[in-house]
Amino acid sequence: MSNRPPLTGTVSHHDREVAELAADPELTVAYLKAAMESLDDPEDRAGGLLALRTVAEAHGGLGMVAAKAGISRESLYRTLSPQGNPTLKTLIAVLGTVGMRLSVEPALPAGRR
Repeated sequence: MSNRPPLTGTVSHHDREVAELAADPELTVAYLKAAMESLDDPEDRAGGLLALRTVAEAHGGLGMVAAKAGISRESLYRTLSPQGNPTLKTLIAVLGTVGMRLSVEPALPAGRR
């Protein structure tokens, strides 16, 4: 049995991440850029979708983002789940709601990824 006192005032990693993303637009951009790269990889796609979900949570919550994007809340929950498969329309709407947009950059050669 541990002699440590119980933790008080703790915050979950997820809650801390949401708070930091809500407070720092530059961090949000870097976070989403990294997440969008994972969407290219079918083995890592879930990470990108969950990151976009976390950003939506940081920008008012999934319900509010869904309403502003013109998507049902239930649909957004499914779309931004590990098994989700968002349409381009949904992706653009969610990104726009959180103040982001898609952009294109050259792919790195296979050996430089």
